Amino acid sequence: MTADAAPSADPLREAAETMRAVRDRCVWTQQIDHRALVPYLVEESAELIDAVEEDDRAELREELGDLLWQVLFHAEIASRDAEDPFDIDDVARGLTEKMVRRHPHVFGDAVATTPEEVLVHWNAAKAAEKSARTSVLDGVSERMPSLALAQKLLSKAAQVDSVPPMPVDPGAPASEAELGDALLALVATARANGWDAERALRERLRTLQADIRTAESP
Repeated sequence: MTADAAPSADPLREAAETMRAVRDRCVWTQQIDHRALVPYLVEESAELIDAVEEDDRAELREELGDLLWQVLFHAEIASRDAEDPFDIDDVARGLTEKMVRRHPHVFGDAVATTPEEVLVHWNAAKAAEKSARTSVLDGVSERMPSLALAQKLLSKAAQVDSVPPMPVDPGAPASEAELGDALLALVATARANGWDAERALRERLRTLQADIRTAESP
């Protein structure tokens, strides 16, 4: 924006229009579809996580923008689908409606004075929306990182009475299969303590990276 340019009255709308222009006029962007865009979505999500966990405010602002661009990109691609088009307005409208449904204590007469009570309302609304699902695993993506997926599946398993609880003592693995058991037990330990197993490993790996760089320096 130039020094004498007036700020946009609707920056989100301007971003959407910018995305539309890029899709119309950029030959690289024109050939991208949803599937081809996935690696960039994964990369931008990871960079946003880095900014959050490193508490870098400038990077956080920029990476939120990059992730928003991915949302706008997918919506613009979807808007040109010949059989089932929808655009960013449809996405935003659907999101607003869902959030209103899932917060009856904010937009309705329900009462929630604790985070636990909020979760009850959220889960009840979600269950009503997803009534066609037949398993607690429906909707859980297998493409999640393994530790995060393990933690998610353990939380789902806790909702099924006949699934035995995981031991939290990993023991000493003597085979690859036992290593898998031990890793799952460690994730169970994380869940039992309210820890994030995926984040714990990421943060430990950052320390290892720092140690390696320090060792490499003259």
